[in-house]
Amino acid sequence: MRLINKHIDKDGSGSITLYPEEPEDMWHAYNLIRPTDLLRASALRRITTESSTGSTSSHRVQTILTLRVASLDFDSQAGQLHVSGRIAAENKFVRVGAFHTLDLELQRNFTIEKEEGWDSVSLQVVKDAVDLVKKAEAVAVVMQEGMANVCVITEHQTVLRQRVEVGVPRKRQGRAGEHDKVLQFPFCLLPIPPDKVYKDTMWRNNLLIPTSQGLTKFFQTTLDTLLRHLDLTHPKPVLLASPGFTATSFHKYILQHATETSNKSLLAFKSQFLVIHSSSGHIHSLNEVLKSPSVLSLLSNTRYARETQLMDDFMTLLRKDDGRAWYGPREVERAVEKGAVGRGGGVLLVSNRLFRSLDIAERRRWVQLVDRVREGEGGEVRVLSSEHESGRRLEGLGGVAAILTFPLEDLGDESEEETGDGEDGDIDRDIDNGKMEKLQI
Repeated sequence: MRLINKHIDKDGSGSITLYPEEPEDMWHAYNLIRPTDLLRASALRRITTESSTGSTSSHRVQTILTLRVASLDFDSQAGQLHVSGRIAAENKFVRVGAFHTLDLELQRNFTIEKEEGWDSVSLQVVKDAVDLVKKAEAVAVVMQEGMANVCVITEHQTVLRQRVEVGVPRKRQGRAGEHDKVLQFPFCLLPIPPDKVYKDTMWRNNLLIPTSQGLTKFFQTTLDTLLRHLDLTHPKPVLLASPGFTATSFHKYILQHATETSNKSLLAFKSQFLVIHSSSGHIHSLNEVLKSPSVLSLLSNTRYARETQLMDDFMTLLRKDDGRAWYGPREVERAVEKGAVGRGGGVLLVSNRLFRSLDIAERRRWVQLVDRVREGEGGEVRVLSSEHESGRRLEGLGGVAAILTFPLEDLGDESEEETGDGEDGDIDRDIDNGKMEKLQI
């Protein structure tokens, strides 16, 4: 994202013009544009004209429209952002108040004005979007025999790019078919170099077995899909994860394919591959893959790795139930009021979904909380993306959580006093109390 123009007054009013350059920039725009904002961008509009004889004709014209934003629709797969709203500025082609949907496009400027002014959270989103220092990203393939999920991991989101499903024949009960028959080669009984590759074979339990045509087709299809989403000119970590030895066999297949086809670019990528164990080949296993110590070490310089570690630390403290980990809006706000989320280890974790609320007062509530922790208390604030695994985990806790600098034991009790006694109060306590006993982990 490129910053074209920025004019912000001391009271927060003003506008910012941005120029999106890559699909990732649309994600930043989605987090930046909120309902009630004014958005100005170019658009194509069909105009119908009537001649003096009564005949009508229509044609498309390109014009600049200003919308009062009502809703947004972001397609993470295609990297497209659709913004709907009503025309807020006079235009010779459309009347004020007419409904229109703007499709924000790459390589075209758009300008944003905030009705309530530019707050610290919005300005931080702009700062992150226009940061010229490109953070590390990775590609992950979570697989099992016959199925593979190719994902792209960026600083701000995890996107499933494509799912591969290829039928792989299984051996029949009581007989060893082509799929699982061990090669009766003499060298199978001898120590084999771990990097040795043999054509049409795969590793299983330190033995070489032949790959069936179905498994070979599956590996080739997965590799073709991976290469479509991998820029070989810019080395990035590639994570291969599976239960059993499927990922290991796929890794061997990649090296064999690169050697046979003399693909120097792919061979140069050899050091970027990392094979990891996962419980299954489904997309939900990506969470445990990204928590692996080897992966965290590989991605140690990324913002995502820090957020993942913070969520793990929070869950560890929550299991200990020592009063230093709280979640839920009221509990976290009380912890901040008591000065427990400040210097010396205090961390506020907030989902970016809270800043996209249609309720302006609700958005202002969380902005003020972030400002108080960051500027007033000196604590660390992390706004987690709902498109990342760490953000999804936070969503399950209500979208807000905190690690305290010192334990507090009475936050849940205060919540119970507010809800009152009786059956209704018991129900509210079950929902809102953020202590460990109310969350089974």
